[in-house]
Amino acid sequence: MTTPHNKRFRLALLGLGVLAASYGSTASAACSYVITNEWNTGATGEIRITNSTSAAINGWSINWQYASANRLSGSWNATVSGSNPYAATNLSWNGNLQPGATATFGFQMNKNGAAAEIPTINGAVCSGPTSSVPSTSSSAPARSSSSAPVVNSSSSSSLQACLQQCNWYGSLQPVCVTTTSGWGYENGKSCVSRTTCTSQPAPYGLTSCGSSSSVIITTSRSSSSAPATSSSSIRSSSSAPATSSSSIRSSSSVPATSSSSSIRSSSSTGTNTSAGVFRVNAQGNLTKDGQLLPARCGNWFGLEGRHEPSNDSANPSGAPMEMYAGNMWWVNDSKGSGRTIDQTMKELKAAGITMLRLPISPQTLDANDPQGKEPNLKNHQSIRQTNARQGLEDFIKIADANDIQIFVDIHSCSNYIGWRAGRIDARPPYVDKDRVGYDFKREEYSCATTGNPSTVTKIHAYDKTKWLATIKEVAGLSAKLGVDNLIGIDIFNEPWDYTWAEWKGLSEEAYAAIDSVNPNMLIIVEGISGTANNQDGTPDTKVEVPHGSKDTNPNWGENLFEAGTNPINIPKDRLVFSPHTYGPSVFVQKQFMDPAQTECAGLEGDEAAMHKCRVVINPTVLEAGWEEHFGYLRQQGYGILIGEFGGNMDWPAKTSQADRTTWSHITTNVDQQWQTAAAAYFKKKGINACYWSMNPESADTFGWYLTPWDPVSANDKWGQWTTLDPRKTTLLNNLWGL
Repeated sequence: MTTPHNKRFRLALLGLGVLAASYGSTASAACSYVITNEWNTGATGEIRITNSTSAAINGWSINWQYASANRLSGSWNATVSGSNPYAATNLSWNGNLQPGATATFGFQMNKNGAAAEIPTINGAVCSGPTSSVPSTSSSAPARSSSSAPVVNSSSSSSLQACLQQCNWYGSLQPVCVTTTSGWGYENGKSCVSRTTCTSQPAPYGLTSCGSSSSVIITTSRSSSSAPATSSSSIRSSSSAPATSSSSIRSSSSVPATSSSSSIRSSSSTGTNTSAGVFRVNAQGNLTKDGQLLPARCGNWFGLEGRHEPSNDSANPSGAPMEMYAGNMWWVNDSKGSGRTIDQTMKELKAAGITMLRLPISPQTLDANDPQGKEPNLKNHQSIRQTNARQGLEDFIKIADANDIQIFVDIHSCSNYIGWRAGRIDARPPYVDKDRVGYDFKREEYSCATTGNPSTVTKIHAYDKTKWLATIKEVAGLSAKLGVDNLIGIDIFNEPWDYTWAEWKGLSEEAYAAIDSVNPNMLIIVEGISGTANNQDGTPDTKVEVPHGSKDTNPNWGENLFEAGTNPINIPKDRLVFSPHTYGPSVFVQKQFMDPAQTECAGLEGDEAAMHKCRVVINPTVLEAGWEEHFGYLRQQGYGILIGEFGGNMDWPAKTSQADRTTWSHITTNVDQQWQTAAAAYFKKKGINACYWSMNPESADTFGWYLTPWDPVSANDKWGQWTTLDPRKTTLLNNLWGL
């Protein structure tokens, strides 16, 4: 058994005088300033540096100044300093520009009563006039059409060279010799078919090529509609505390492609340029509407189902589905704490979060399920949901209003079975069936209709047909709710009970289901484990699943060892691999054993605890395992977003009394060491990761928010939150480059 665990209970401001850039050549660039969206009080935009010569640019620095009251309130993908004038320099990954390549960084501004100004972009790297494409909005005079192209001519490209590329919505893509999907990948690069390319009207198709030079045409896709006035669509500093000009932070956690990102969709649906189109670019990075999407991500759980104690007065051994927000009904003489989900999202946004993973179960979608309604809810009446479905929809809309992206995770086949599932039609025995003193066993529940042991008395029937229907229903939420923040669907949590061949086939069917409803979405596919059950009526019969070295176990959901040699048949720009990985606070793996204790070699979990085995966190050992389990896919251009990592930095403190006793010989912060090693590896590999979790109601990981709750000494404090844990804040800021 690979990983049984009890989860779910579970710039600095630089002075302009010290800025300097070192250039490897005298190549120059066309520098453009573009307003991408504008509303009454603010605007967002981009500055683009396009190498329009035949020599490489190695490092760039530019500056500008507003003559009006416009001032920046945030930026990303560059190091920005100053408070008018402003200066920006490249980050480590977007300073090298080959001929024809473009570096783009974004900004948000407060207009302070003025119109959105178009300043001149200066700098040694810039040549010629600044080309600017403002947005058109009713709150400011229209200065040019939002679809007007910016034309940059290159004198070094021949017609033959041009014919090998297609300007596909602002990004040059090589032309495929053959293709069946309208675009694809050949030799590790994205490409489009010649038929698709030439069928596009100018300026997008090959008709933009001249006889002796190529004309690269990019288009500003800013909103041409009147500025939004509803809270659900305004993207301004009012939805989160504004970042002052003296502390503008840029995100370096998501490397930018050196050329413009593009919006592409499969030929079954055609090209979709509407808002909320999510893709993975050729460098394996997430984009939204063609722009890089920072993936500073966390988990916020609750709607997938929690396990009530067997002695609960209202709902003994229940499985309520509810988003907790640190505001329980019994707090403060039943007045509650006053905290709301919207308040919490604003706090998380201000702390750096750009997206959240939202676990649900199929029952969450049922507005009539009693476990999602009163009297089984614990939130204060002031924030209490009517039912779980309404709670889900409200959460997504609140996130959209706060410009936080969401991806929905199908966490289990049943809110009662929860994390144990491992497969769509899970059945007992489960991994915790023999756990001593454990109050939350579910041996009486099954999602399978056949092959169940005698312990099963309640069947929550679920199968592939119902699973695909769940996926389609979730895929339709963007249109139903009128939001553009649903990135995609994590199709099933920790499918540890499948072989790769089985899981690959199911994932491909899930992609087809998503694509048939919402081709703007991504499909998010977790890994498997190191073993799987032989589902022949004897579910405890194990089969080995390849995962590389026997010295390092993969966690549930971590094993993508075979994905490289047996690739999944899903377009690369629609696929995100999402492994899970955890340290000793979730489960003590054999790779954590102290090599000096030879008697502990190969031991793990409770057996290691009984032998008083020491835990040693060796980043070299850990990285070797991560690399062969999933990290190698980064070099192949796949998008990777760790779905879950995190832990209890105080472990074995704050755990159950039994765990504290068995691991009492561990007196150092080994789980914090593991988390630090994991974050360092992710950053080195350019992998994004979702922290488990934001809320602290997880007994084996706690959360980013601190809580006075302690399962031994302060169990009555459950559900209460205070401030963000500064240790975890430091960890995440280091990972995100903040």
